[in-house]
Amino acid sequence: MPYAEMPRIDFRTEPQRWRHWRLDVEGPVATLMMDVNPNAGLLPDVELKLNSYDLSVDIELADAMTRLRFEHPTVRVVVLRSGKPGVFCAGANIRMLARATHQHKVNFCKFTNETRCAIEEASAEAGQTWIAAVSGACAGGGYEIAMAADRILLIDDRRSTVALPETPLLAVLPGTGGLTRLTDKRRVRRDLADLFCSKEEGIGGRRAVAWRLVDEAIPPSRWEESVAARARSIAEASDRPEQATGIILPTLKREETEASLAYRHVFVTMDRAARRAHVVVRGPASLPEDLAGIHSAGEAFWPLALARELDDALLHLRFNEPELGLLTLASEGAVARVLASDALLETNKADWLVREIRLLWRRTLKRLDLTSRSLIALIEPGSCFAGTLAEILFAADRTVMLSGTREGDNRATAIALSPLNFGAYPMANNLSRLATRFLGEPESVAGAHAAIGRNLDADAAESLGLVTQAFDEVDWDDELRQILEERASFSPDALTAMEANLRFAGPETMETRIFGRLTAWQNWVFQRPSAVGEEGALKRYGTGLKPVYERERV
Repeated sequence: MPYAEMPRIDFRTEPQRWRHWRLDVEGPVATLMMDVNPNAGLLPDVELKLNSYDLSVDIELADAMTRLRFEHPTVRVVVLRSGKPGVFCAGANIRMLARATHQHKVNFCKFTNETRCAIEEASAEAGQTWIAAVSGACAGGGYEIAMAADRILLIDDRRSTVALPETPLLAVLPGTGGLTRLTDKRRVRRDLADLFCSKEEGIGGRRAVAWRLVDEAIPPSRWEESVAARARSIAEASDRPEQATGIILPTLKREETEASLAYRHVFVTMDRAARRAHVVVRGPASLPEDLAGIHSAGEAFWPLALARELDDALLHLRFNEPELGLLTLASEGAVARVLASDALLETNKADWLVREIRLLWRRTLKRLDLTSRSLIALIEPGSCFAGTLAEILFAADRTVMLSGTREGDNRATAIALSPLNFGAYPMANNLSRLATRFLGEPESVAGAHAAIGRNLDADAAESLGLVTQAFDEVDWDDELRQILEERASFSPDALTAMEANLRFAGPETMETRIFGRLTAWQNWVFQRPSAVGEEGALKRYGTGLKPVYERERV
């Protein structure tokens, strides 16, 4: 089946539908077993051998990670293992990569890396530490999954190894952060990393420990005992509750037509002729009064429900609507109610569930930051961009606000800030969006902070630097039309490069380097004939024919 004929990708799943993972929970320790069904990938005629994976496997991994956070609050350690004898994971499936469109390959790398970053966040922020218990061959993307864990244990049986062989075998990079995690997270010496990434065969045992590729190499006689002991030791240090009832996350309900997506709180309309989509988020109709009410509402609690829906909508647009290069972002609702929701999230931030909701919003907003579409936010009468929702404004490339009201519409046009705008949702650069916006202008951050809780009209918002432009009703329609038409006329490639550069001002982090390198280098490598040409490494892998490389260095 040609890749272009595949059905649309649905990111909604649940444990009853998993085909590649098994989850077992015993007290504070969960075991997540990777046992890929070779005949259940996205392409029916591509076999996922040796625990190799395509997007279907990573969709389930992302779902497992989220459910472990919300449905299993007492789980303190997640042990990642293989259900296949002799292999941990062979990495991304090569036949899938050889046949995938360029757009899918890059988005696949981005999604898999966002999932790995979420695993790292679980260890660092949520008290749910991941351990990779590696037995058998662990290569390429398989080793990258292991590197996302906080600790890597390797059985020292002379057969189990780790490897990043993409460069010698496939003429591509360890594209989901492998190179960056090797140096920035594992602190592997540069020359040793160069040698490691140039070898087809893996490295195991004492040498893997000495090079910091793994944390421990454990003899088979003590393997199971040691894995269990490490899990128990780490669990004792976690701050997750010893007794708590989880929040069940049902599969999202979504109505889909040829030109729209409709959830409870998110609505997307698509204009393919104009190559843009309009995304509207709705504020809360009602809110619980206290923490008990939050737990009682469960998945229906507005911030949790909205974050899940917005995340799904963004992924749908990324993978299924690649030509809709411009997203306009709008909101509907009451500013006061959004601020009341933020007050609940701030007052109860020590609670495990509220912490997880805030972290889910952090991940969802990062997903928006990393979406390779032009983002233009529109503030009109009846908008409710306040607090958490105001982060959408600060993620946008431009924000346009209507000054005053529209004829026949007496609703106010205002935005508002809350304490959550000042550090609760850091970007990949570890700065808040306002700190990134006002890099080098601490007085502007202070001015915005002084405005917390106030309804800010267009004049106030523009004077504080919170919006890009403000237009009155006379000019609104014409100015907006020109902005959108101009943006749609630019080169999509140039816009992707420009936006990826401008969105992440300030300090570099491991995360910004991962996604910056993915956007630039992996995007480039995946278009080069050495990798994807008819005689390139991806096409000739497994055929017995040597690849033909383009020898000019660029």
